[in-house]
Amino acid sequence: MDIIKKHLKKLEKKEQKILNKKQNIFEEKFEPFVDKVESKVPESLKSSLDKAFYKSFQIIFENGTKYVEKLFNKNKIQFNHNVNDSFLNINANKESLKRIDKHAQRSRLLNTSISTIEGAGLGLLGMGLPDIPLFTAMILKTIYEISLSYGFLYEIDEEKVYVLNLINATLTSDEIKRKYNHRVDMIGDKIDNHIQFEYDLNKEIIKTSKILSNAMLTSKFVQGIPLLGVLGSVVNYKIISKISNYSSVKYKKRYLNNKK
Repeated sequence: MDIIKKHLKKLEKKEQKILNKKQNIFEEKFEPFVDKVESKVPESLKSSLDKAFYKSFQIIFENGTKYVEKLFNKNKIQFNHNVNDSFLNINANKESLKRIDKHAQRSRLLNTSISTIEGAGLGLLGMGLPDIPLFTAMILKTIYEISLSYGFLYEIDEEKVYVLNLINATLTSDEIKRKYNHRVDMIGDKIDNHIQFEYDLNKEIIKTSKILSNAMLTSKFVQGIPLLGVLGSVVNYKIISKISNYSSVKYKKRYLNNKK
């Protein structure tokens, strides 16, 4: 369908914009402060963060998905997708393409708002690490809702590897970001074409935990300082927002590529 190919080209441009995005003025001015704080972060905190994220992913993947699913209406999202998918199959146009996006966009807004409030609240109390399981659940909730919005499930191990690599691609930069972006495409393509690929889920969790830990390091250190810790909410917002934007592009591309 011509309209789907045209939309895929737009998504490709959007993806390239994400991959090539440079720091904004605020980030450039904030960077010296981040560097200064990072130089004072004890190694023990870095290790604790790595372990906290690792344990959180492990627990949710093993038996906690049902608890994350209590935070959204899985059946309703699947039903809405099936209805919107039928509209697209009958008549692929701008309106039917917009309908597919509707829930994904709504969940992005809601989840960034919740993560900001949660980060600010715990920051006021001077709690740096206790919110890691909650924040991990929010990240997965965000991705799971977007995944369902485009008709993809997330329970099988291969999809878990896909989800972890989405996070990796979002939170890295330059060539490393491109490497993970390529891996995301490869994994999605193999899953959708029922082609087996080698992976070690535990190693993937370790890798993602370290990347997330690096992204959160300064905010968790600052968040451990009462009142000043409210700054941690800014980082929470940015991370959820970035993951939402990137995941929406990748899942929608997967969905439309299967429609060609």
